[in-house]
Amino acid sequence: MLVIKRKVSESILIGEDIEIIITDIQHDKVQVAINAPAHIKITRKELAETCEFNIKASEKTKKISLKDVKKQIKRE
Repeated sequence: MLVIKRKVSESILIGEDIEIIITDIQHDKVQVAINAPAHIKITRKELAETCEFNIKASEKTKKISLKDVKKQIKRE
């Protein structure tokens, strides 16, 4: 892991086509702008982890038909 200190308006280059620019720093938050080619997917880590969790949870969920759901509702 590389740790770099940057000030507002300074940037970091990743490879030749990705630039991360520090646009604002306030209290405990840093705002960044990312310039990257359109084919590069950029996702917040916590969002990616949530999506992965939801996919795994949906795979474990018992799949039932709509008819079965109706039957269960009528029983209750």
